[in-house]
Amino acid sequence: DALPIISERISPEPDSKSVQPITFAQGKHILDTVPGSTLVDVRTEDEYGAEHAAGAVLLPLEDIEDADLDSILPNKDAPVLLYCRTGRRSALAAAQLFDRGYTRLYDLGGLNGWPYGMEYGLL
Repeated sequence: DALPIISERISPEPDSKSVQPITFAQGKHILDTVPGSTLVDVRTEDEYGAEHAAGAVLLPLEDIEDADLDSILPNKDAPVLLYCRTGRRSALAAAQLFDRGYTRLYDLGGLNGWPYGMEYGLL
């Protein structure tokens, strides 16, 4: 299933050679309308426990190389929306996931200002 066109910046099929930066509103639209899309927090467990976007799964950047991605992100063609604190780790995580075969990667950048609900503690 192709993503709906959200804006001129976001195409239905992401560029296979890059990760697309998107706004919070664009990310929320994907999460709400595309089955199987996943919001991923790539910060540390301590940062995630202190506060994270509602519904986000934890996949710390430093754990991606050794993680069981088949259980965390089973569909390599489903949208994966990444965020961290400032945007640096989410970009690095996206590059690692791209190298592992994930095809629809979106970088939300930093968590600061996420307007769609926060959760606290480890899930």
